[in-house]
Amino acid sequence: MIEAFRLIEKDTCVFMRKINRDSFPHLADVFFRMVRRYYFTFLAYLSARWWGIRLNSDCSFAGRPRFRRHPQSFISIGAACKFNSSPFSNLIGVNHPCIVATLREGANIQIGDGCGFSGTTIACANNITLGRNIRCGANTLITDTDWHRDDDRTGPDAPVEICNNVWLGVNVTVLKGVTIGENTFIAAGSVVTKNLPPNVMAGGVPAKVIRALKKPDL
Repeated sequence: MIEAFRLIEKDTCVFMRKINRDSFPHLADVFFRMVRRYYFTFLAYLSARWWGIRLNSDCSFAGRPRFRRHPQSFISIGAACKFNSSPFSNLIGVNHPCIVATLREGANIQIGDGCGFSGTTIACANNITLGRNIRCGANTLITDTDWHRDDDRTGPDAPVEICNNVWLGVNVTVLKGVTIGENTFIAAGSVVTKNLPPNVMAGGVPAKVIRALKKPDL
């Protein structure tokens, strides 16, 4: 829980701005968002400990997330991840808290370092693996199950893998059995139902490759 208080040094530079009538509303807003973030980060580390979730250092939380870990399942969240769960934490509009949950025994969620989430739901009945530096826009959904096992129209659960540096736009849904390759960007409002290669822009319902992206220098 000590990690919850390591963020203050990163934000002190904000208050070096000259205070006047023009800047004061902004500075006041920044100050109160910082205070709320420290408070909710502290609560999130307590909640993770309560639910038996491995929450690594320097994660930050704006608003209270919802953690749920089913018995005999596993959740690990990497270092320096950011969770926006408050309606005021992302000006594009967050309509519900971040939710990270396992639904059945044996389910496994692995989230890499440096990921960012805004009102994102990650719900796992099988296996969901997220790499490093993944951006999840407001109100995204990642799930590896059809949820209603009592309905004969559903199929078996299937793992989801999202590789490093993927960007999911606002309101993107990633469904079961999908792998998204490194550095790929998914356009807002898309529904990903099939594998997507690395280094592409994809979009639509269902999502399809629109064009190739330049491979970033490593």
